[in-house]
Amino acid sequence: MEKFFKLKEHGTTVRTEVVAGITTFLAMAYILAVNPPMLAAAGMDSGAVFTATAVSAAFATLIMGVFANYPVALASGMGLNAYFAYTVCPELVKMGITDPWKIALTAILVEGVIFILLSLVKFRESLVNSVPANVKYGITAGIGLFITFVGLKGAGMVKDDPSNLVGLGDVGSPQVALAFVGLLLIGVLWHFRVKGAILIGILGTWVLGIIAQGIGWYQVNPEAGVYSLFPDFSQGAAAFLPPSLSSTFFQFDFGFVAGHALQFAIIVFAFLFVDLFDTVGTLIGVADQGNLLDKDGKLPKAGKALLSDAIGTVAGACLGTSTVTSYIESCTGVAEGGRTGLTAVSTAVMFLLALFLSPIFLAIPGFATTPALIFVGLMMMKSVLKMSFDGDIADSIGGFVAIIFMPFTASIANGIMFAMLVWVILKIFTGKIRDIHPVMWVSAALFVLRILTLVVPQLSI
Repeated sequence: MEKFFKLKEHGTTVRTEVVAGITTFLAMAYILAVNPPMLAAAGMDSGAVFTATAVSAAFATLIMGVFANYPVALASGMGLNAYFAYTVCPELVKMGITDPWKIALTAILVEGVIFILLSLVKFRESLVNSVPANVKYGITAGIGLFITFVGLKGAGMVKDDPSNLVGLGDVGSPQVALAFVGLLLIGVLWHFRVKGAILIGILGTWVLGIIAQGIGWYQVNPEAGVYSLFPDFSQGAAAFLPPSLSSTFFQFDFGFVAGHALQFAIIVFAFLFVDLFDTVGTLIGVADQGNLLDKDGKLPKAGKALLSDAIGTVAGACLGTSTVTSYIESCTGVAEGGRTGLTAVSTAVMFLLALFLSPIFLAIPGFATTPALIFVGLMMMKSVLKMSFDGDIADSIGGFVAIIFMPFTASIANGIMFAMLVWVILKIFTGKIRDIHPVMWVSAALFVLRILTLVVPQLSI
C-alpha cells in the first residue's frame, strides 16, 4: 500500500485513509436513499436503481482511487438525477414514449463516451474555460434551487395553487411536519460538525415517521401513494441480497436517436455540460482543501481524474442509473486527513457493503429525503457568493437567468440553454463579439435550433 498509494509522500497512514474513506461514505450515503425513489418517478424499478447506484458508485470510486490516486468518491449526481427524472423523462412521455428512462440512459451513455474522448484529447480545458464564470456559478446555484423545489414537492411542502401556481402545502400533515423537523436536525448536526449529518438527518426523519405510523398519525394508503415505512423483511435472509439489475442492465434505446437527432443532442449536451463543470469544480475544490494542487494552482493528473469520472458515467448508464460524477462530500474525508486513493478505495468498499442493506434504504420515504435535498440545494446556492453582478451586463444577466429558469421552468436544460443564449446575444449587442468563444457560438446555434423546434414542432427531427 505504501508503494502503490505513496502514503508517506502524502503525509498519511493506512488508518487515517480508511477512517477518511468511511467518513466520506457517511457524508454521501444519502444518495442510496434519494436516488431509487427519484428515478422510480421516471418509471424505473427502485430496487434495481438501488443496486445500480451502489455498484456504480463503488466501481467509479475504485477507479478514481487506483487509477488517479485521488481521495475523491463518485456516485449518481444530485441535480443530474433530477434532470433525468423530472425534465427528460416527462418530456419524452408527452411524446407518447412508454419507457423514457431507456432513452435517458442512452443519452448518459453517449455523454460518458464523449466525456472519455474529451479527457483523452485534453479538449476539456477549452470547453471549461469558454463558459463565463458567472454563468457557471449561476448554473450551480440554479440546480440547487431546482433540487430544493423537488424536495419541497416530494414532502408536500408546496402544492398547486390556481391563483399563484405554487402555494403552501398542508403543514399539519406528518410528511410536511417531519420533513421540516429533519431539516432542522441536519442543520443542528452540521453546526456541530457531526460526521454524516445529512445521512443521520434522513434516518432520523424516517425513524420519526415510523413512530408516527405506529401511533396512527401517519396512515398508510397505497392508493394515495402513502406506503408503510417499516422495512420489508418478509423474505428472511434473502431480503438482504441486493435487488436484481435485470430490469435496468444495458437497457438502451437507440431507435429514438434516428428520428429525433436534435432533441437527443440537447439532452446529451445538458448532461455533458453539467457533469463536466460539476466534476472539474469538485476536483479542484477537494484538491485545494487537501493541498494537492501544484505551485501554479493546477491539478496534477487531472486527465486521469477526469477519465475516471467519465468511465464511471459509462458504467452507471450500463448498470441503470443517472450520471455518475465526483462528489464534493469527498471534502469531509479530506478534512479527516485523507490524501490518497486509499481513501477512495475505502469508500468504495463501504458502498459494496451497503448493497446488503437494501431493505432499509428502500423503505426510506420521500419526505425523509426532502431535508437532504433542501440542504444540498443550500450547499449549491453558495455559488452565488462567487458571482459578480456589477461588471459586464452579459455576465450578470446570463448568470441570473441560469438561476431563475431552472426552478421556475422545472428544467435544468432550460436554465443552461437560455443563460448561454442571453449571454451570447448581449455580447453581440454590447459590441463585445470578440469575447465569444467558438464553443459558445456552437452552443448558441444548437440552442436556437432547439427553440425553433419548440415554436414550430414541424421542424423537429
